[in-house]
Amino acid sequence: MRTRRTWRGRTPEPQRRIPRVRLLLEHTAALLRGRRGAWAAGGALLVVCALVAVWVFGGDDEPAGPPDARARQYQDVDACLLTGEDGIAAGTPAAAVWQGMEAASGDTRARVTHVPVMGEQTAANALPHLNGLIQRDCEVVLAAGKAQTETVRKAAGDHPRVRFVVVGSSAGDQDAVAGNLTVVAPGAGLPDEVADAVRRAVSDGPQ
Repeated sequence: MRTRRTWRGRTPEPQRRIPRVRLLLEHTAALLRGRRGAWAAGGALLVVCALVAVWVFGGDDEPAGPPDARARQYQDVDACLLTGEDGIAAGTPAAAVWQGMEAASGDTRARVTHVPVMGEQTAANALPHLNGLIQRDCEVVLAAGKAQTETVRKAAGDHPRVRFVVVGSSAGDQDAVAGNLTVVAPGAGLPDEVADAVRRAVSDGPQ
């Protein structure tokens, strides 16, 4: 007996889905090939750098903590030093003056700063720098250097509410007896004399 065979077509296996990650990787690899590869790589690098920058510099939402209790609280008093071009570098006339100012600041909590006279070291050139300190409301103005000291001596009488301290000799100096001008002698004890002069000026307040 002839048996008729019926050939049934095999049911095709369901096509496996390619994972999306694999598709993404293949697409990325295709982009990286050819002329567009450099542009794609550059764009990806920029995105990565941007994300890293946000993570590093973005900060968090936590509120800022209270100020450090150990931070020095200054009075609203400024002692300002007029110096030569070299400022308060070691060996300059202003170095010892600055040392005394810092010592006085530790006791009185007065703010201390220094401003160099740039350019010609003459009284005329130092005058605008001195006027700048007075306009900044420096309660105590100190001077170190020949031109700086000369300028302060001449201008002290015009600013009776400002205390002035200069380094020099008071012998025969009529300006030294003015109520708002103190002359301290140079030498080994200069830092201590400056510190005492600043303390007195801060304690007495404006004239």
